[in-house]
Amino acid sequence: MSVPETVDRALLTAAVVLIVIAGVGLLTRVWRGPSMLDRAISLDVCAALIIAGLGAKSAFARDPFYFPIMLVLAFLGFTGSVGIARFIAVRDRPKETRQQNGGGK
Repeated sequence: MSVPETVDRALLTAAVVLIVIAGVGLLTRVWRGPSMLDRAISLDVCAALIIAGLGAKSAFARDPFYFPIMLVLAFLGFTGSVGIARFIAVRDRPKETRQQNGGGK
């Protein structure tokens, strides 16, 4: 193995280790998150970590097979975050604003 390949493998291994450490921290935030918003943000970061892990796997294997999967996961993570943010915004809106907009409650 040449020196650039050795450096490449070492950097990819370091990236995978950092992704795993971030995943452990993420799971503790999902488990202990004091609010629903913390848990929602953690799940969005979870999607980003999965995408990063797939990118690292693609780099290790030198195979572009996972790129479309990563793109779909990014789209789903974004739409999920926007949906959760909308529900939280409606839930946390003051009652006076909801009654003015025809919310009724």
